[in-house]
Amino acid sequence: MADVMSNRGNLEASPQQLKAPAIRDTLENGLYLSLKRFMDCTLAGLGILVLSPLLPVLALLIRWDSRGPIFYAQRRVGENGKEFQCWKFRSMCSDAERQRQALNERNQMDGGILFKIKDDPRITKLGRYLRKYSIDELPQLWNVFSGDMSLVGPRPPLPVEAAQYTPFERNRLSVKPGITCLWQISGRSDLPFDQQVKLDLKYIRLRSIALDLKILLQTVPAVLSARGAY
Repeated sequence: MADVMSNRGNLEASPQQLKAPAIRDTLENGLYLSLKRFMDCTLAGLGILVLSPLLPVLALLIRWDSRGPIFYAQRRVGENGKEFQCWKFRSMCSDAERQRQALNERNQMDGGILFKIKDDPRITKLGRYLRKYSIDELPQLWNVFSGDMSLVGPRPPLPVEAAQYTPFERNRLSVKPGITCLWQISGRSDLPFDQQVKLDLKYIRLRSIALDLKILLQTVPAVLSARGAY
């Protein structure tokens, strides 16, 4: 743990790394942002339309599998630290948040910021399949359509996670969060947090419509392989 915290301290102390993403230059590219928003609205709208016949089936399966609501809303931190309500299909038992404290010592993610357990006892039977193939995240298409998220961008953290970020790591919050990103197609939760941050900042530095489309296309086989999904 001390080594991990030391590494995070080194990231915070590196002026060259802090400057590297050129975030302001990217955000000032109005044409890119306009095209990205058009693509988000078009694809998210089509996705909601195409998937709408399946939603009642998923709702019935979730109700049948365990007690609790069909959807799960969670506060997340978005662009420039703005919080929003992030939607998912419920994949855990209804009192999952209350059980988390008792499971903290079983956390398998280095660094103490992210919380992940491969065999999390709070996940329902159906929830394991929903999470394995990212079906639980389909309601986030509405977050994209409403403008809180983008199809491609850094994953939105919990407020308690964002509160622990170093200045270097807070650069992840300088753009709109997304459903998928570079680290989602490069190993997902198998990647340690510092690697996730580096890939997010690489995306911010290089992002373009071509890169967004490439990530979207690579997300399909990444999701089907289920690598790092838990």
